Amino acid sequence: MEMLTQELETKKRLLQGSIQVLNEQIKAAKAAMDEAQNSANEHQGAMEDKFESFRENCQIQRDMYARQLDELISTMALLRRINATKINSEVSFGAVVHTELQNYFIGVSLGELKVDGESFFAISSMSPIFKAMAGKSSGDSFTFRDQEYKIVQVF
Repeated sequence: MEMLTQELETKKRLLQGSIQVLNEQIKAAKAAMDEAQNSANEHQGAMEDKFESFRENCQIQRDMYARQLDELISTMALLRRINATKINSEVSFGAVVHTELQNYFIGVSLGELKVDGESFFAISSMSPIFKAMAGKSSGDSFTFRDQEYKIVQVF
C-alpha cells in the first residue's frame, strides 16, 4: 500500500506541475493579448494611414493571442479530467509510464516536468509515441523511431 501512495503522490505532483505550467502560459497569452489591444487603442484617434495599418496589425496580433488563449483553456479542461487518485494498469490518458529510457505523463503536451529530481515528459494522447505504447502494461515493450522501449511500470 505504501508504494501505491507514493505513486499517487507522484501522479498528483505531475498533474499540479502541468496545471502550473499551463496557468503560466495562459497568463502570458492574456498579457500579450491585452498589450496588443492597448497598443491598438492608443492609436485609436490617429487618422493617418500608417497608424491604421499599425492598428490592424495590433488587432491581428490580439486575435492570434486570443486563439492561443482558447487553445490553452481547452488544454486545461482536458488536463482537469485526469484523476490523480486512480492507478492506471495500462498506458492510457492520465497514466504515468516509467520505461528503461524515459518517463512519461500522459495528459497534454508540455515538455519536461521534474518531480523529486526525476524527469517526466508530459505528452498528449495524440502524440506518436503515445500511440506506440497505448494499452501496454508493465513488462511490455514497444518500438518507437527504431528504438526499443521496455515499460518498467505504469500507474
